[in-house]
Amino acid sequence: MIRDKFSAVWVSHSSIRDYLKCPRAYYLRNIYRDPNTHRKITLMQPALALGIAVHEVVESLSFLPVEQRFENPLDVLFEKSWGKIAGEKGGFGDAQEEALYKKRGKEMIRRLQDNPGLLKRKAVKIRQDLPYFWLSDEDNIIVCGKIDWLEYIEIDDSVRIIDFKTGKFDEDPDSLQLPLYFLLAKNCQHKRISGAAYWYVDRDNEPTEVSLPDEVEAYNRVSEVAKRVALARKLERFVCTQKDGCPACIQYEMVLAGKGEFIGVGGYNQDIYILK
Repeated sequence: MIRDKFSAVWVSHSSIRDYLKCPRAYYLRNIYRDPNTHRKITLMQPALALGIAVHEVVESLSFLPVEQRFENPLDVLFEKSWGKIAGEKGGFGDAQEEALYKKRGKEMIRRLQDNPGLLKRKAVKIRQDLPYFWLSDEDNIIVCGKIDWLEYIEIDDSVRIIDFKTGKFDEDPDSLQLPLYFLLAKNCQHKRISGAAYWYVDRDNEPTEVSLPDEVEAYNRVSEVAKRVALARKLERFVCTQKDGCPACIQYEMVLAGKGEFIGVGGYNQDIYILK
């Protein structure tokens, strides 16, 4: 089969997570386009806005040489990032709610500033703007995604996968995030993967080590769900498992019903809505 990126089914950790939560939510977030703007739609919510602001600061450091990463205080960088999602742009209901989330974000940034650890060590950057690889030629499936940080381990010329967590809860052990990121790192750069860690910056001063998945098992787990997504797209069947809708899809149904407030176009050319 001739590879064609435009006809392939692209899957990421977030889109797979959407599908596993609710096929209808997957459709509304990843396929549906507004008939007037021809753009996909997305909902902005406070927790998402917080994650965007903190991750933007972290990502900006990864592009800099080690000796330049802390030339500017991180709280200054955070203020600039927060300005992009302040007020209704971040889905905040009022100034008090925004202040609570911003306080959490500033505490996370302070924790990174005070415990730079790996942020002061070398990192590897995957050269693709959106890293991707062909999971299956036969099924025409591509896996894509952005890994927060690839720490360079100089002693053995390897890399360690680091994911920064801004939420309050631990990553589900059965999540496909690490298997998918492992496959991305394996296929999109050439160094051996020697470890992985989650950094829960809402509470921890350093990353928590997690076990690397087995490569074959990681491939099989990601492939199994990706093929289900591809089949659903082929059959155009995206049905919520609950009769009256579930928390994953009902908010998007409200946007389609005209109950959302349009606040702008996002960086991925999506129409951004909030629900009040």
